[in-house]
Amino acid sequence: VINEIADNYSYSVVRDFVGHGVGKAFHSAPHILHYRNNQPGSMQVGQTFTIEPMLVQGSTKCETWKDEWTIVTKDGGLAAQYEHTLLITPQGVEILTQL
Repeated sequence: VINEIADNYSYSVVRDFVGHGVGKAFHSAPHILHYRNNQPGSMQVGQTFTIEPMLVQGSTKCETWKDEWTIVTKDGGLAAQYEHTLLITPQGVEILTQL
């Protein structure tokens, strides 16, 4: 769905960074791909994970600055990233970061 929305507005989705599980280990499984793919998988009750796509104008190729935190596109194009954390419950999905 994320890739479809990006396509509608002529943006691209960065593939180098994905959503991830939230737990004892930083950036743990499951890994959440934000781009169009055929990877199998399903979410299980009790899993907590992020959805944090990076949408860009231009190249999806990225580089990391020397501060080892800042990420930019190699062509210097505009980019936007936003993150939500979700919890799968027996009743459905709870957005933990919703305002």
